[in-house]
Amino acid sequence: MHKTFNACGVITVTTDTANKGSFVATIKGMILTRFIDAKIVDLTHDAVVQWPAEAGFWVSRAYRYFPAGTVHLCVVDPGARLAPQALVAVYDGHAFLGPDNGVLAPVVGGESAAVYSIDLNRLDRIGLTFTGGTFHGRDLFAPIAAALASGACRPEDLGAPTSDITPSWIDDPEVTPREIRGVVITVDNFGNLITNIDGSLLTRLAHPVVHAGGREIHLKNTYSDVQPGEYLALVNSFGVLEVARSEMSADQGLGIGRGSPITVGDLGSA
Repeated sequence: MHKTFNACGVITVTTDTANKGSFVATIKGMILTRFIDAKIVDLTHDAVVQWPAEAGFWVSRAYRYFPAGTVHLCVVDPGARLAPQALVAVYDGHAFLGPDNGVLAPVVGGESAAVYSIDLNRLDRIGLTFTGGTFHGRDLFAPIAAALASGACRPEDLGAPTSDITPSWIDDPEVTPREIRGVVITVDNFGNLITNIDGSLLTRLAHPVVHAGGREIHLKNTYSDVQPGEYLALVNSFGVLEVARSEMSADQGLGIGRGSPITVGDLGSA
């Protein structure tokens, strides 16, 4: 069932710290102090600073490659004052933990998730007294992640159910019979533009063609289907539409990046 969680001891960690300083290390240290047998995996620490949409995208696309019972800790902070407004959610057999700032919305925004608003007064159940401060990833979320992953507590022990969560900062794609409108959600290390348009949406169009940066870009199966320097669109390994440029950077060539609009039209209806 979607809303059943049985801890397996694995914790993924997602932040916007870019691995600078000891921030990530001390989050892991706090987890291990409370659960020495935790298996900790870095999902990404390169999420755009203070923009929860990108971190939420990566968590929503990557969690399914981990075993059921994994705890996904995601701390991307648009303001430390928001962090105590914390959520833990169960979806598809996984637990998701983070601030209520939209970062978890891509995974748990639907009715299939069980979402709980963490009550700071219940933290004594896991031997934690949260007194505030600025490093909530280490001092609040890491101990909770350890408790969940070790089975010391269950998500429903930490707070009351809620359906009132902050939505994602990025709207879902707009779909009409003749086109799909989405945005670039992230840019990878190769300059490929990764969108929030799920590949399954493209089947609605008989002859999909992508419009990005003032260009008309045709859908291909793989990067090698075009010559070096040419643009292409494809459904990438995470199942979403991506705009690329063979052996070059699409974001630099098109002059667009995170948040830029991407439209997929039907060539047959032009």
